[in-house]
Amino acid sequence: MSSYRTHTCGELRSSDVDKEVKLAGWIHRKRNLGNLCFVDLRDHYGITQCVFDSSSDLFEKIEAIRPESVIGISGKVMMRESINKNIPTGDIEIKVSGLEVYSEAEVLPFQVAIEDDAPEEMRLKYRFLDLRKDRIHKNILLRSAVIQRSRELMREQGFTEYQTPILTASSPEGARDFLVPSRINPGKFYALPQAPQQFKQLLMVSGFDKYFQIAPCFRDEDPRADRSPGEFYQMDMEMSFATQDDVFKVIEHTLGTIFNEFANGKKVDPAPFVHIPFREAMMNYGSDKPDLRNPLILKNVSALFGESGFSVYDNLANEGKVIKAMLISGAGEKPRSFFDKLDAYAKEEGMGGIAYLAFASAGAKGIAKLLNAEKIEEIKAATGAKEGDAIIFMAGKGMKFDKFSGRLRNKVGEELGLIDENSFKMCWIVDFPFYEENEETGAVEFSHNPFSMPQGGMEALNNKNPLEIYAYQYDFVCNGVELLSGAVRNHKPEIMYKAFEIAGYDHSVVDNKFGGMISAFKFGAPPHAGSAYGVDRLVMLLLDEPIIRDVILFPLNGKAQDLMMQAPNYVTQQQLDELHIKVVEDEKK
Repeated sequence: MSSYRTHTCGELRSSDVDKEVKLAGWIHRKRNLGNLCFVDLRDHYGITQCVFDSSSDLFEKIEAIRPESVIGISGKVMMRESINKNIPTGDIEIKVSGLEVYSEAEVLPFQVAIEDDAPEEMRLKYRFLDLRKDRIHKNILLRSAVIQRSRELMREQGFTEYQTPILTASSPEGARDFLVPSRINPGKFYALPQAPQQFKQLLMVSGFDKYFQIAPCFRDEDPRADRSPGEFYQMDMEMSFATQDDVFKVIEHTLGTIFNEFANGKKVDPAPFVHIPFREAMMNYGSDKPDLRNPLILKNVSALFGESGFSVYDNLANEGKVIKAMLISGAGEKPRSFFDKLDAYAKEEGMGGIAYLAFASAGAKGIAKLLNAEKIEEIKAATGAKEGDAIIFMAGKGMKFDKFSGRLRNKVGEELGLIDENSFKMCWIVDFPFYEENEETGAVEFSHNPFSMPQGGMEALNNKNPLEIYAYQYDFVCNGVELLSGAVRNHKPEIMYKAFEIAGYDHSVVDNKFGGMISAFKFGAPPHAGSAYGVDRLVMLLLDEPIIRDVILFPLNGKAQDLMMQAPNYVTQQQLDELHIKVVEDEKK
């Protein structure tokens, strides 16, 4: 293969016995038995056991070399006396006759050959060591395979890959921009793109028809377990003369294929995937990214209260509060402590507690004593409850209440083991509100994507309450994780001006911030639609990894720092002067 090796460490089999070979790699593990020293030699492709005999002058040399040192060996392939069925090369071993040390390792800050409990900060500081671990190494390889398959599937459907700019203009989108000062234009700044949104739409205006890109995106957001701070990658696509359903077909083929090919034995929902309107999702699941593996469904039962006999909920219903019920099959025999814990959780969340009806073999429990038999039967009929079931009730109003009901649904599903961990359940969330009300200021704001086409077009913008206007926007959700967002785009200047006007931006703001796109639309723009799914989240889901950093080569930590490269860091005064920047000291320090 090369002057360093004839084979990789994952290549040799019993058919290679008696061959003289050369291998190169890292010392994964050593076992000194006195007369023999066994070395597991590892490279990118696998592990091969190498044997040093104490009669050889190489024995003392290998004894002194630490794990993770890089060596080359030569020797003869032999059958192993004790076969290791856990690795592909487990039938053979190399009887070493030659050894060369390419690089000696210092004492390791944490173990590579085993999964230890090294702190994450330590793992990120020495990320190059962490990446040698089998689990992380395989994660990155799967990520590469998923990206390659995404490209293949998009090309098969007639899409062409293009690269859009990294240095662009700042725009009032959802997150904070990363700004880049311009040396040549003092006082002015570029922004790193939060997404290639405007550029891909301009490609459609330019007549390119079907675009895709594995696009780097930059957002100055706080980190979460499922969101990397600073940068992420998405499979971005756009198509001309396309409807919402056209986008769905492309994505269902692409993501459906990827999930089926990389599901590792898990059951995958068949396409086409179910469509759930946003308001229905918030009512029935308490979330716009519902985990459909959880069978629990929330139901509006406000009409059952008002004169039920349960005064607390009767009063709430009469005040206009929404009362939701959650049927839990087979939970009727649960002890009171189970429901008390849920009540305490609700109170901790500031929601005033919960109520329950449990249909146990000894009789109905909970609020049953406050209701007459006719009302109990009415509740059972409305919720589909039967003997042995339980119903949880909660009351509130608005988005805060809906989100709480979703968290409670998730909590109950997890505690009772109702979530099918061996499946991928998908859905489309559709019919998002075009606008939302800022809870603090009361101002009308874009709820999702300012470049989307409002349902009803100009007529809706002119005549409807902004908070009642829907958009042609959609999210793709899998197992409670939002993987994709997209929309049918607003390609008409007059509708765009009006849409931004309602959100508090006059024509000059649109012309200034989105000048390139609004100008292009005035010269003939096709109807177009698109979407983008997160590569990092997709791989995280496929691997069932709880933390997104474990599927990214060189991630930032929870404080948006690269501990390995020591970024961000200070720069010289000369660099600041060239950029016409003055650093203001933080007085709080």
